[in-house]
Amino acid sequence: MKKLKIKEKLNSSVYTKLFLTMSIVITIIILFLVLINNIVLERFYYNSKLEEVKKSYKKINELYTNEEYSEAKIEAEIATISSKNDFDVLIKSDKGIITYSTDKNLKINLEKIYDASKEEGETTTTLYKTDTVEIKKVKNTQESFNFVFLMGILDNGYTLYIRVPIAPIQESAKISNELLVGVAAVAIIIAGICTSFVTKKFTKPITELNEIATRMSELDFSKKYRINDSADEIDNLGKSINKMSDKLEKTIKQLQESNIELERDVEEKSKIEEMRTRFISDVSHELKTPIALIQGYAEGLIDNVNDDEESRKYYAEVILDESNKMDKLVKQLLELMKIEYGERAFNDTEFNITEMIEEVVRKCDMMIKEKEIKVKIKNKKPVIVNADEFYIEQVITNYLTNAIKHTKKVKDKKEIIINIEKNKKTGKNRISVENTGDKLDTEDFERVWKRFYKVDQSRNRADGGTGIGLSIVKAIMTNYKTDYGVENTDTGVRFYFEI
Repeated sequence: MKKLKIKEKLNSSVYTKLFLTMSIVITIIILFLVLINNIVLERFYYNSKLEEVKKSYKKINELYTNEEYSEAKIEAEIATISSKNDFDVLIKSDKGIITYSTDKNLKINLEKIYDASKEEGETTTTLYKTDTVEIKKVKNTQESFNFVFLMGILDNGYTLYIRVPIAPIQESAKISNELLVGVAAVAIIIAGICTSFVTKKFTKPITELNEIATRMSELDFSKKYRINDSADEIDNLGKSINKMSDKLEKTIKQLQESNIELERDVEEKSKIEEMRTRFISDVSHELKTPIALIQGYAEGLIDNVNDDEESRKYYAEVILDESNKMDKLVKQLLELMKIEYGERAFNDTEFNITEMIEEVVRKCDMMIKEKEIKVKIKNKKPVIVNADEFYIEQVITNYLTNAIKHTKKVKDKKEIIINIEKNKKTGKNRISVENTGDKLDTEDFERVWKRFYKVDQSRNRADGGTGIGLSIVKAIMTNYKTDYGVENTDTGVRFYFEI
């Protein structure tokens, strides 16, 4: 609806301007012609007739001076001149005898004029005069007739009279002016029709250009002007708008990309600041207990709370164990930060993940035997994956050690099942570590991936866990943008990831 209103408004505006322009031009031309009719036409008309009678006088004079022409031939030539120019001709000899006449009444009229006799309502005006020729204009206001008269002396002494009837030029000018007004009216009507046709032809591309410009103002650069083969100014304008549209689109995209990068930089700095604050907070909280233990046992050694060697050795072992836990905690936190903030490069290579799983199980064999857990690897066929071998081993190790800590006997079974299978939907390899034991609450499905979170809220230190292992798994899998998670089973819990 908005587009239609704009088009109608544009058509109306252009039509009105074109119509008014053409009408004004036609009116000016008609007024100019009327002005010429009233001022110049009469003078031009009389000058034209004046030249005609001069030429006729010269021609007739040449006929009489040419000895080769007979009297009959001269009269025939004069008759031709008279008929051709619609003249009345009278010739008198030097003795006053009429030798030739085209009008019987011409003699009487000529005598009245050239004898300077004036009739009422008749005026004479001299138009041209020399020693041998005189031309006058005669105007009779009562009978409304005009004549141009020539009286000239020929070289042979004869007197030549020529009468030229003149139509009333004012009447002709009036008729001409009326005709011009009629022509102007018809021309304005035709101009209106032509303007309507031209307006539609020109406003169509202008409307299209206006629509493109409107879309560009709304940052929509999808519409382009269709270039025709005319190569006129509108097409050139269309080409320029298309170029401007492309450049604006490119520039805005660059600005958007720069803005996104800037937002990312700001977000990255914000995350770093947040991570720094969290790191200090987490480390401060987690190191309180080991520092307190180390401090207490160290003071006991200094104060010789126990004199026997075995007690002092136990105190020293506790201090060493807590120191190792502190070292492990700080290193894992630093590693987690580097993974989360992309400061660790992942060097992907192809390797057999089945062999890796078997190797991790061998490394944890002591812990497995200590808790009397049975470990099953369902699929022992070689499976080649492409990933960073170091970090994938960390994921598997964290899953396995987490499973060992939480495995309990269920239905006379105390076991861990490791499986490798193909996910038909994603086409990736899914590795899962399932253990028998307590199931997780629904809210723990998300919490277990947070740093320092332990399902055992008492945070028993006997298992030596830091609560960071699963956070590292999350960071590694996030880097690979692959699926990972935890789910309850009939007999326990299953952790999985895809690679």
